[in-house]
Amino acid sequence: MDDLDDMDHRILSAFRAYGSDPRVAAAARALSWAGEHGALWLAAGLAGAAVDGARRGAWLRGTALTAGAHLASMGVKRIVRRPRPAHVEPLVRTAGRHSFPSSHAASAAAAAVAYGTLGTLGAQVFPPLAVAMCLSRLVVGVHYPSDVAAGAALGALAARMGARWVRQGVPHGPGASGCAVTGSAHD
Repeated sequence: MDDLDDMDHRILSAFRAYGSDPRVAAAARALSWAGEHGALWLAAGLAGAAVDGARRGAWLRGTALTAGAHLASMGVKRIVRRPRPAHVEPLVRTAGRHSFPSSHAASAAAAAVAYGTLGTLGAQVFPPLAVAMCLSRLVVGVHYPSDVAAGAALGALAARMGARWVRQGVPHGPGASGCAVTGSAHD
């Protein structure tokens, strides 16, 4: 376990060093703020429901899965109680003291998977944004890489398990919705 802890510390220190660039720090802080309590992902799901009438229910179910993944990660934090990294100076304040798993990563991965199952433009937009959110947690120095990996795995698994429920009643095929991506593997 010492090797894993050492690797966690070294990788975190390397990513945190990127935060010395003011532009990188500003972007990481902005992502951190936007992702607090899953707000970015919940707002995106509600916006999707508002503009994509044909898939409104699916967007709302994806939003519910995203919220559920976030809540599950908070529950795991209360059980594991791993302290946040102390060997780097954080660039942001955190809502809680515990680090494992990253709730930002859980909600980001859940949204990327859940909204991606809709065959929408979100299948192209949300995954890279989710990766940026996950990496930002290292740049701001508030999570170890293993926290982020566990959070992302929890979120992705929760959304994948609910994917059929999300797509329930969704029209498929070209022209089913103005938001559909032509040729998507999910259509």
